[in-house]
Amino acid sequence: MDFHMKEHSFTTDLEFGQLEVSGNEEYGFRPYQLLVSATAVCSGGVLKRILRKQRITFEDIRIHADVKKSEHGANEITDIHLHFTIAGTDASEEKVKKALEITRKNCTIVQSIKDSINITESFELQ
Repeated sequence: MDFHMKEHSFTTDLEFGQLEVSGNEEYGFRPYQLLVSATAVCSGGVLKRILRKQRITFEDIRIHADVKKSEHGANEITDIHLHFTIAGTDASEEKVKKALEITRKNCTIVQSIKDSINITESFELQ
């Protein structure tokens, strides 16, 4: 990936389109937003794949991410909590719990940041 400086941001051209990143959300996506989004979407995508592989039906998966940052130093992200709402499923809570354990082990982003950011998950079935 190549990034090009603009006055208030950096951009990169990707297969889907141009990504603009800035410390100021008036000019692009903020880096922490991208990190949290990557964590949530990677986990959601892996969970979806696992549920389908286990032949567990569902209609929708929604993910809410709560983020905590340090009040000292660089204001770094210390915790990300992902809450999954799985709608229209025939799965038991035990099956989903096991699927989330597998998800955690197979999400590239979670595995990349787990030693520096505390990542937790919870879920509800609707």
